[in-house]
Amino acid sequence: MSKPSLYIVEDDAHFRETFIDVMSLRGIEASGAGSAEQALTDLSQTRPSVIVLDVKLPDAHGFDLCKKIKRLDSLKNVPVIMISAWTRYNEASQRAEGAQAGASLFLSKPVTMDKLWAEIETLLQ
Repeated sequence: MSKPSLYIVEDDAHFRETFIDVMSLRGIEASGAGSAEQALTDLSQTRPSVIVLDVKLPDAHGFDLCKKIKRLDSLKNVPVIMISAWTRYNEASQRAEGAQAGASLFLSKPVTMDKLWAEIETLLQ
């Protein structure tokens, strides 16, 4: 099996860079973008093992981006973890929208790097 790679779409630059740094310390290749537009450009050229996707982005709703990602043949089977600080997504009825968009999992912020990594490891197995 090839070495896993991760891609994060998160407009909070600090969270995004921390995630990338922590994953590289674990020996995992990680990269990311702060906007949906950049993510679509990057993802057209790469196939990560898992995508971590924020719900609230400056140029798109994360659910819409997830749907676009899942329509791409090269990415349709890549697991997507949705993350959000919006309290409205703490309710199961609202999380169903993420599942309908193609998300494998939904996590509420704040999320620790250890918790996020544990979920990523589960999806990689």
